[in-house]
Amino acid sequence: MVFSTAPQGARVAGAALAVCLVAWMAGCGDGTPGLWDGKEIRVAVKNDQPGTSFSPHAGEYVGFDYMVARELLETDSTKLFPIAVLSKNRASVLKSGEADIVAATYSITPERMLPEGEGGEGLDFVGPYASTRQGVLVRADDKRIRTESDLDGKVVCVWNGTTSMAALREPAYEKVHLRVEEDAGYCAQDLLRKEVDAMSTDRLILYGFASYNHRLKVVPGIVIGAANEYGLAMRKGRREECRRLQEALKRYVRGNLWRRDLQSNISALPQAEIEEGMPSESEIDALSCRDKPAGGYAAGPPG
Repeated sequence: MVFSTAPQGARVAGAALAVCLVAWMAGCGDGTPGLWDGKEIRVAVKNDQPGTSFSPHAGEYVGFDYMVARELLETDSTKLFPIAVLSKNRASVLKSGEADIVAATYSITPERMLPEGEGGEGLDFVGPYASTRQGVLVRADDKRIRTESDLDGKVVCVWNGTTSMAALREPAYEKVHLRVEEDAGYCAQDLLRKEVDAMSTDRLILYGFASYNHRLKVVPGIVIGAANEYGLAMRKGRREECRRLQEALKRYVRGNLWRRDLQSNISALPQAEIEEGMPSESEIDALSCRDKPAGGYAAGPPG
């Protein structure tokens, strides 16, 4: 791929209460284990997106998504246990309990935030930790594609469960021929083998591929649709834990680590994209730990 007796009873109850007060994020109310109860937090990440989340060797993960998760979740006693996930399976690994958190370029949307009983996906998000818009990746020596109209008649690779697939199926792109793969790495392979003319997804992801393979480049003149805003996702019912992560994210963005981690993982990312992608604290508050965006905030399309 290109890329886990009464006084004694009172003392026990008091001790349990103390644990919940000290580790107030621990989920004591409904019997659900809290994120920080054990030694591992199971985090679902991509394994084929260089720059954002990539596994160069079995059991080893690198990339901006993974670094954000580590900064917000790891403690002296709790470590991350990464689990590879496909885009189309991000919600299902949370609902099945296979993962505690998804950190996989997962866009925050009103549909995903809405409780399941109201027709939504029943997820809480902490974010955005980055924002980006859709673009196009081509081979570095290919000069045929410079504008959106140049995509007409071309074969463009997309993958299941992403903005790119939905956006390029709109009537405006009816002349574009889509190849649908299982995930990003397959599209990158197809592109390098000249089986497709381009691949399309969020520009942050595309610049990650371009950073790791100089045979690829992002087309600067193509920017498609509204911003996708990435968040760490979890099942609803953990609001105190969610709010703790929300505050941790604001501290992370406020300091120097966010910019350092983004630049160190996606070296080809232009400065303008970094500035546009950096979230504000008001954006984080509007989209984190809610059933719908606050104050009419318009979250982007699913990605």
